[in-house]
Amino acid sequence: MTKANPLEAYFRANKGRMIHKWMHYFDIYDRHFAPFRRKPVKVLEFGVSYGGSLEMWRHYFGRKAQMIGVDIDPRCLGSAEIPQVQIVIGDQDDREFLKQLAAEHGPFDVVIEDGGHTMTQQINTFEEIWPKVRQGGVYLAEDLHTSYWPNYGGALRQPGTFIEYAKDLIDRQNAWHSRGQLPPDRYTKSIGGMHVYDSIVVFDKAKRERPTHERTGVESFDPEVFRRGGRR
Repeated sequence: MTKANPLEAYFRANKGRMIHKWMHYFDIYDRHFAPFRRKPVKVLEFGVSYGGSLEMWRHYFGRKAQMIGVDIDPRCLGSAEIPQVQIVIGDQDDREFLKQLAAEHGPFDVVIEDGGHTMTQQINTFEEIWPKVRQGGVYLAEDLHTSYWPNYGGALRQPGTFIEYAKDLIDRQNAWHSRGQLPPDRYTKSIGGMHVYDSIVVFDKAKRERPTHERTGVESFDPEVFRRGGRR
């Protein structure tokens, strides 16, 4: 019997503040966030709305977690009454605001980017907040289907969308193998992995050095060599 996803279970039982999620997100969340549960982590969520998801994250991560919610709507300050939660009002289009947020509240262990969903908001937020994610931390950008929706500045394969930006990040992650065509940069040296899902990209923060490779074993196609324990 499959164990119930604790986030989906909370969502299904929710009678409090509204939570609005695509249902396939819950397994992705739990896959990447489970190692941070019940630990003294700092969680940053963009997109507070009615505060329901902040309550869900507080329940999921546990009493030791510190939650910071960011939204452009001052009405979201009402969510500050949730224990362990601090609300910050600001605009993701404003890089100076994002820099100040990172300087005052970082570093972060978990970032959930569920904010305004326009292309500049998503890209600005990643570029300003990613450097403040701790080693071993996770940055999850969601609702990336807006990269295909014109009313958010998106369209299929349109330059400047977050999906196209993420494709470029794949090249930058592999810069050491580009034979000089793409110099390794700060991102190359800080990305442990990128996980691409429907409408979500998850980024793992890890210090990386130039990859190396080695060989072990015997170079031979002769089965007899291996029957002799690798001796020729």
